[in-house]
Amino acid sequence: MRPAVVRIFGVPMDLGQQRRGVDMGPSAVRYAGLQARLEGLGYRVVDGGNIAVEAPEEASAAEAVQELGGGRVRHLRAVVQACQRIYETACHCGPDEFPIFLGGDHSIALGTVGALSRLAPTGVLWVDAHADCNTPATSPSGNLHGMPLAHLVGLGLPELVDLGHPGPKIDPHHVVLIGLRNVDAGERSHLRELGIRAYTMRDIDERGLAAVAREAIIHVAGLPRVHVSLDMDSLDPGFAPGVGTPAPGGLTYREAHLLMEMLAESRKVTSLDIVEINPILDDGNQTAELAVELAASLLGARIL
Repeated sequence: MRPAVVRIFGVPMDLGQQRRGVDMGPSAVRYAGLQARLEGLGYRVVDGGNIAVEAPEEASAAEAVQELGGGRVRHLRAVVQACQRIYETACHCGPDEFPIFLGGDHSIALGTVGALSRLAPTGVLWVDAHADCNTPATSPSGNLHGMPLAHLVGLGLPELVDLGHPGPKIDPHHVVLIGLRNVDAGERSHLRELGIRAYTMRDIDERGLAAVAREAIIHVAGLPRVHVSLDMDSLDPGFAPGVGTPAPGGLTYREAHLLMEMLAESRKVTSLDIVEINPILDDGNQTAELAVELAASLLGARIL
């Protein structure tokens, strides 16, 4: 069913990683014309503004890095507070609305997925170069943008697992990872133990994006809701240079569009994150402009 409203929220957060600049991602995507592009597809689009997020400079030295959960964690208090605000905002989205959350780093998904999955089992398509399935005990860096998926399925710190409401927010068997090419050792173990379906770039190289996309859609098709969490570093840096943690060998321009076009045809997707755009590292805002194009493809833009 076509949503009555597409509702946009910005989350200018760069607390989950150490390279500054992704807090400007929402502005870059708005400047690239997201609202006008979606209105051109016939949608009523409402921009809800930005959700308040503390700047890293506001944290004390003791809060900036803590020893918790068997490892280091950076900016835990501020991330919890920001994601709680995201959660509360997302909870007000109606069932006939399509919310788009513009990050910011990928830790925003702790709030978005947590809230949007609260009413019904939700499939999550995590399109990313990285698995984001670390816990403090396995993370080499302590950066929370590498941990949201683990906490959403119930692994890790109670403050993050229970954010919004107690317990895991999604079933690991309802998750599909697409585009992996940079995975930590601890994450590999978590993915195997949890039974999360994952497609690496080798899978895409060998089988083609279309075959992978079909299987991913079938995997979540029986669920009432499907959320797409799109990290722009899933694309090769040649197409999307302005990202927080670029990794060579990612999706091409056409592969990314094909994935979004096939998801649009499935008519299953109900919400979207777009994360990790860093305008400081970009070339003429091309990464934000590509994000706008991909969002349009997901919401039904067609070649013919």
